[in-house]
Amino acid sequence: MSGDHTSSQGRRPSADVSVRVAWAEDAPAIASLQLRAWPEMYAGLVPAEAFPSGPDAVEAATAAWRDSLARPRDARSRALVALERNRVVGFALTGPSTDPDRDPVADGELSELVLDPAERRLGHGSRLLQAAADTLRADRFQRAVTWVVASDDALRGFLDGAGWAPDGAHRELDLDGTGAVRVKQVRLHTDLG
Repeated sequence: MSGDHTSSQGRRPSADVSVRVAWAEDAPAIASLQLRAWPEMYAGLVPAEAFPSGPDAVEAATAAWRDSLARPRDARSRALVALERNRVVGFALTGPSTDPDRDPVADGELSELVLDPAERRLGHGSRLLQAAADTLRADRFQRAVTWVVASDDALRGFLDGAGWAPDGAHRELDLDGTGAVRVKQVRLHTDLG
């Protein structure tokens, strides 16, 4: 679709949207998006001051993303970006499951699904989730899992609507190493067949 054309029903022009594999050149945009989205995603769970901010934080996150995109930890580890025109509006990370009760050959994992807070409810999340499932399937995974914050009803509802369901596993993460900031998560799964 092109943003310069109006549909036959006279609706507003629509933007060019897509999902593709992330490139190392996407590192600054992904880092910036992550640093904007995480404080909102974890609001009420993690103190705002726990999130890095400022130019040094963006620079450090960009370097980490650039390294990760250039040298993934596994040949089946992928970063996908959702685009509106050439602007990154979301990203997803897929790869083999790292859970000890899962088979890393048959079970993939969606380890991140992040959207720009200003770009939600515009279809980017659905496109990104579908591309992540297609990528996991292409990497020959039979099933996929993802961990979500137990209190994130919006994300759980979104994933449930896409065919994901709780599998009974849960965990509690100690985010600061002192036990002061703990986040409860539940694991969801889906069949990729």
